[in-house]
Amino acid sequence: MADFNTNGVELKERLVHVNRVAKTVKGGRNMRFSALVVVGDENGHVGCGTGKAAEIPEAIRKAIEDAKKNIVSVAMSGTTITHEIIGEYGAGRVLLKPAAPGTGVIAGGPARAVIELAGIKDIRTKSLRSNNPKNMVGATIQGLANLKVAAEVAELRGKTVEEILG
Repeated sequence: MADFNTNGVELKERLVHVNRVAKTVKGGRNMRFSALVVVGDENGHVGCGTGKAAEIPEAIRKAIEDAKKNIVSVAMSGTTITHEIIGEYGAGRVLLKPAAPGTGVIAGGPARAVIELAGIKDIRTKSLRSNNPKNMVGATIQGLANLKVAAEVAELRGKTVEEILG
């Protein structure tokens, strides 16, 4: 996963979700904040991370550090993805479909953040199960990470790219 070198590359970050969590202890409730952040260079690299702390800014900082450690690269074909795929993470499933140039990003909330920071301009998505932000972000990233270019598929099958594409 962490094959991406962040040196000299400006990563953009986007806060997807902040949650107040409570732990009940002897003296009452212990409140903390958890943050879910997506980072990307808008050029085929994206990652997500979570952080938890007593204050929101500290939780976000921790989440950004975690996200930089979990960056994946995305196989793209022009402004869209190479093929249709369903990403799965926990109970979340996200359908990702390539779209014609000019379509734009058709995606809801958490999936939109991941797709825009990955640099994809034309795509259609649909959340199929869980709408939990962590599961949706994880499923979107997992789907994007599993995309393959025609050359990779051809090499795996021992054929030429022309034979694969028809």
